[in-house]
Formats: sequence, C-alpha cells, structure tokens
Amino acid sequence: MPSEFDTVIDRSGTHAFKWEFRRHCRDRGIIPLWVADMDFEAPEVVRRAVRERAAHGIYGYTLLPDSYFQSVISWMARRFDWEIRKKWIVFTPGVVPALNFAVQAFTEPGDRIIVQPPVYYPFFQAVENNRRELVHNPLLTENSRCVMDLERLRNSIDARTRLLILCSPHNPTGRVWTPEELKDLAEICVERDLIIVTDEIHADLVSPEHSHTPLAVLLPELADRIVTCTSPNKTFNIAGLQTANVIISDKGLRQRFQHAAHSAGIELANVFGVVALEAAYSTGGEAWLTRLLDYLWGNFALLQDFGAHHFPGLRVFPLEGTYLAWLDCRDLHPDDKKLKDVLLRHGVWLDEGSKFGPGGEGFLRLNIACPRSQLAEALERMAAAFSSIPK
Repeated sequence: MPSEFDTVIDRSGTHAFKWEFRRHCRDRGIIPLWVADMDFEAPEVVRRAVRERAAHGIYGYTLLPDSYFQSVISWMARRFDWEIRKKWIVFTPGVVPALNFAVQAFTEPGDRIIVQPPVYYPFFQAVENNRRELVHNPLLTENSRCVMDLERLRNSIDARTRLLILCSPHNPTGRVWTPEELKDLAEICVERDLIIVTDEIHADLVSPEHSHTPLAVLLPELADRIVTCTSPNKTFNIAGLQTANVIISDKGLRQRFQHAAHSAGIELANVFGVVALEAAYSTGGEAWLTRLLDYLWGNFALLQDFGAHHFPGLRVFPLEGTYLAWLDCRDLHPDDKKLKDVLLRHGVWLDEGSKFGPGGEGFLRLNIACPRSQLAEALERMAAAFSSIPK
C-alpha cells in the first residue's frame, strides 16, 4: 500500500536550503541527501493549523499562550515520562541559537568547552565564535558503533573547563546513549564541576529497538547543572518556523540563560511556529510520528540491504536514532572530500564526515528522510560512483 511519505514533492522555487544551496541540485539534477531536513510534508494537523492561522490575515507580534506551554509539558510527559513545569521552559528560535546563548551565559571568553566529535558542526561554531577554547574529546569506534572515551574526557578537564555540550541522540553517528553511558558521563561532570548542555533535538526519532532517556529525567538530582535543548523542528519538518524550547529546572541557570537570550533581543515567537508546535504535539501529530518512524526504518533497511549487495568495503553503522546514516567509507577511499566530489559527479550529495570534526575523516553522512523511490535512485547512483573509483 502506498505511503503518504512516498510522494515526491518538488521543492524548487521555495528557496529550500537543502535543494538550492550553491545551486548544486537545481542546476545539475543532483539528489541532496545532506542537510538534516526531511523531504516530507509536515503532518496535515500542522498544515491545517498554519492555514487557519494564516487565514486571519494579521501576523503581528505574538506572545506564547498557556496552550503553547501546556503542549510542551504534555508531550514531554507522554513521550519521556518527564514532568516539567511551565516556568522551566525558555523559548528560543532554534537549538543552534540556544547553544550560543548557553555558551554566553555559562562561560567567559577564554574558558574551555568540551565537545565529542564527530559531532554536529555548529557545536564548534558556538564555542569558537564566542571566543571560547574548543576542546575535542573524540568518540571511539567499537564494532562499527561509537562510544564515549570517558578516560580521555576526565583527563581533558582542567581548571578553565566550564561546560560540556552533549549531542543526544548523537548526530552524525546515530547513537542513542544508554542510561549507563549517560550516568558515567554525568559522574565525571559532577566530579569536575561542569555544566552539561544537552542537544536533544532528535529525541523523538529513535529506532524501535532503542529508547531515548533525557538526561534531566535520568538524573533529576543534577538539575543545577543540566540545560536541555528541545524542538519539534526535526521531528515534524518545521525548521523554517524557528521554534525551540530550552528546559532548565534550576532557577539560577535559567535566569543566566534568559539574560543571554534577552540580551540578543529574543523575546517573541514566530506566529506560525506557535500554532505549528501546538498541533505537532497533539495526538494527531503523535499518530503521524508513529507512521513516520516506521517509514524511516524501512528506508534504513533498504540502505542496509542495498549496501550489503552493492557497496563492498563500505560499512553502514547501526542507526539507533536520528534519520542520518553514518557510512564508513575508509576502505573505499581515504579522502572523504574527494569521495564526496565523486558522488556529486554521479548525482548524489552527501555530507563529508570531516566537517563533523576529528574522527569523521573517511565517513559520509546520508539523510534517509526522503521518499523511498528517491533514496533507491540515489543508492543506484552511489553504486555507480563507487564502482568508478580505481581499485
């Protein structure tokens, strides 16, 4: 039976960053499987809410109503058994701005901040653009699965280290950290007096075999050092509506974060982002998400099966969370940037692993959140590209 996610939607003329950046795709017929947004329509319940609000005709300055906060509170309770309060929620226009506000709120220029690459590259920018010192604690690879190097982490912390930014679930490696891993990490942060800013934007996008545990749920006793960044943007493909929520139960941390956000002029929300979040976090949005997850893991199964038969020498890491597959291409070609160029010549655009920092060299990141026919065509092109590489 055809799925609602099978429909191929023409995004040309919409200024879609994924499809029109550098005119790669529009002018050359390239299938873009790089940046992390989906090629699916947002849920009908969201589109209907936006249409109804748009019909009003006035789009002035917009406050956050109680219904907005209640939607976030109810979603966290249903999905993660996380009981939060309205006053803990701080609105921001996205998780990336929130990371920058956190760096500004909890550290000073010259302080050291730890990230665990390969990781979402705006983490690096949030540190370095704010004149803080970036400290890498690269992940280890064990049996095609990434794990945290806790021994190295402990040894990386000194008197100037103030903050650790955690990606959970992890982009780009697809890991969903276990409660044991998170507890071990938190133990070190407590021991060395670090604040943890955890980016949990992919929390809803987890495979059936795994379960995401918010760090703040797992360790509520550490409320005075945990800042959780959340958003419906990835889950419901509404990133352009610029809506995110940072959950901070500790009053002192929250006030410091709010001061940084307000100093940047962040106060009011996007009028359509408000109604989109409320609709997305409804039972209708939740039902759509169930169907989406089933489709995404069908796509990942296609990738695994096709890779096993047509990509000798390539290893597909297990995808526990996100819709971003991590491909180990080191036996195909040692230079991921050159490999990306080969793929572009064959009509597929993937992210090179090196842009995610140390440990990403020789990898590619592939976004599976597209119609299955589009993914199948991209895989055929990838097979042709890989076969063209001299042995």
